[in-house]
Amino acid sequence: MSYRKVNIWKTIDWITVLFYLIMVAAGWFSICGASYEYGHMNWFDPSGRPGSQLIWIALSFVLIFFILMLDSNFYGVFAHLIYAVIILLLIVTIFLAPDIKGSHSWLVLGPLRLQPAEFAKFATALAVAKIMSTYGFKLAKVKNILLVLFLIFLPLACILLQSEMGSALVFLAFFLVLYREGMTGYVLLTGICAVAFFVISMMYSEVLIGTSPLGELLVLSIVQVLMIFLARVLQQERSALPVKILSGTTLAVGLTAYVVSLSTSVDWIRVAIGLIGVSSVYLIYLAIKHWFWQYLLIILFAIVSIGFLYSVDYVFNELLEPHQQLRIQVALGLKDDPGGAGYNVNQSKIAIGSGGLMGKGFLNGTQTKLKYVPEQDTDFIFCTVGEEEGFVGASAVLFLFTFFIIRLISLAEKQKTAFARIYGYSVASIFFFHLAINIGMVTGLTPVIGIPLPFFSYGGSSLWGFTILLFIFLRLDASRKERFGGGGLEV
Repeated sequence: MSYRKVNIWKTIDWITVLFYLIMVAAGWFSICGASYEYGHMNWFDPSGRPGSQLIWIALSFVLIFFILMLDSNFYGVFAHLIYAVIILLLIVTIFLAPDIKGSHSWLVLGPLRLQPAEFAKFATALAVAKIMSTYGFKLAKVKNILLVLFLIFLPLACILLQSEMGSALVFLAFFLVLYREGMTGYVLLTGICAVAFFVISMMYSEVLIGTSPLGELLVLSIVQVLMIFLARVLQQERSALPVKILSGTTLAVGLTAYVVSLSTSVDWIRVAIGLIGVSSVYLIYLAIKHWFWQYLLIILFAIVSIGFLYSVDYVFNELLEPHQQLRIQVALGLKDDPGGAGYNVNQSKIAIGSGGLMGKGFLNGTQTKLKYVPEQDTDFIFCTVGEEEGFVGASAVLFLFTFFIIRLISLAEKQKTAFARIYGYSVASIFFFHLAINIGMVTGLTPVIGIPLPFFSYGGSSLWGFTILLFIFLRLDASRKERFGGGGLEV
């Protein structure tokens, strides 16, 4: 046994391990509460949910042992091979997986069911960390960013083909990692704008100002404001004259259109698009005059934004399934369907709210015991926590996850290799995304897309996936304190 293997138990971050053990234990008790039936307490029966999860937990400890015993360089050397194997498994799943609740994402091997999408997260994190830690890698190069995006979107596309929207969206968490590693903030701004434009155009599509849909008008107005803002950010000259001209023209045209609308009908959509067009022509003039082609990026942003705006209706009606459309409409308050798409969320809110401050006590939750909440031991496990442990218990879980994620970020910043740092941020981002979306889902803040709460939701694939994801990072972190550091490009 090598020096590193002997000392792994001294160099591993036991604080993070303690977080893991607490969450796994709390998750198991939550599954017991969600699965409990009056008069039946067979928690250790392998045929029941608690007993089955206990077996997965025990096997997870075996996994942890092997992960920690491997040399830290193993994960960097074989990162691409691991990624390739998982991608192959995802492709096989598309064709061989049976239809389970409308999804083809589970491989059934006798009594065992595995969801490869859960393992694609750590495999993608390894591949992204490996490619970004190579010598001379810069995200500013178009070739490099395209390669990284390919690594992220390939598993995402495979999982979408399995009709597993929730698991696919998790891979968007990697954009937080790219932003940390130097990706321009404009990409992040574009993503935020895409979400905002979709929501605004959906929520106000039926509201009219004269004959103009309010949703379209609001989005076009925001695009115009952002064009002015971005022009100010990119402006190299100290003089603010170009931005003042843009702002003044926008204000003048808007006031003129308003005055005209007092006496006759005005097509505000045409006014807004006309303003964007005039601003674009002026930016082209500035780009040529000052030989500063970054102004053209603002025009590209405007064109893409307008294209996205007018594709929302097509994407929503043609690309999304009816049940996905209904979930989004319910989440945005456009439809009320308490007996259908909104049933899960409404019952979840009732369960969480009925817990009050201190909760009803372990195994005493009526909503969960009477099975009012569907999927209450998987995607909606947090409602069991809220009902039985109340506001105090639910807050404790949120604080636990918050400190856990902060700890991961802190460890990532301490890494001596780019590979370990990037992988660490990938781990933190994935956990953050799961936490934010799952809690938003059970409280009605986000659409129901089927994302588990790490270490709490029932499921062996989920537990194993998160365990492997976390402990590979802890193995990389442990090598930082050993006589021989892990592989990767030095920071």
